[in-house]
Amino acid sequence: MSDSTDTPAANASAWQALRQFTDARIALGATGISQPTGAQLDFQLAHARARDAVHVPLDTDALMPALQAAWPDAGPALLLHSAAENRNVYLQRPDLGRRLDAPSRAALAGMDGGKRHCDLGIVVADGLSSSAIAQNAAPFLATLRARVAEESWTLAPLAIVQQGRVAVGDEVGELLGAKIVVVLVGERPGLSAPDSMGIYMTWAPRVGLTDERRNCISNVRPAGLGYAEAAARLHYLLRQARARQLTGVALKDETTDADVLPGPSARVFLL
Repeated sequence: MSDSTDTPAANASAWQALRQFTDARIALGATGISQPTGAQLDFQLAHARARDAVHVPLDTDALMPALQAAWPDAGPALLLHSAAENRNVYLQRPDLGRRLDAPSRAALAGMDGGKRHCDLGIVVADGLSSSAIAQNAAPFLATLRARVAEESWTLAPLAIVQQGRVAVGDEVGELLGAKIVVVLVGERPGLSAPDSMGIYMTWAPRVGLTDERRNCISNVRPAGLGYAEAAARLHYLLRQARARQLTGVALKDETTDADVLPGPSARVFLL
């Protein structure tokens, strides 16, 4: 007689136990040669949520007051637009999402004689998931503000860019004269994470920079990298960037879990 741990029932139970550690679609079961109805319906719902994350417009009327309350020290927020005039163009022409449209450039260029010299500019862009920004941007900024409020950071006005990609922050930061620009952007949605926000940080932003000049913190959301940990990691990188006057491949995140996670316990990792 074979050992009980080799039985199909025991193996199925082990797979089911692993589901608590991941949103990945494991241990779904089978009905004949097909998935169970519940698993198939869950997949269709996840796919619909991912499509909505890409295509539903960012509700700037609701977002701007929330962002203003979370990041109030920089004055009134700015509502800008990329050179991609609508969502279809944005999806087909990534290059246009990386640049501002003419009215937005003119608005920034006209501020304070054309330049605002400051330490830090924050750009919020819908990216490929408006739901990620709607859910995560304001609470993350409130958490970050608690860390930087007592330090000597001069702030540019908060900029919200519709139909924006990561590199649009370079143009915004350059026009505002920011030493560092931080871009909060909706990441490409997955079937288990339609609400993931990315954070990109660039020293001396200017049009034409490429991704090796940036640092990235990814998967910021309640079910991923929490706001407190993401803010702690960004705060560390901001201080290092200002001290060393660089970002990108030359700047490493050397924080540890003990530096950024509350409490004495370490992160649990499933081997």
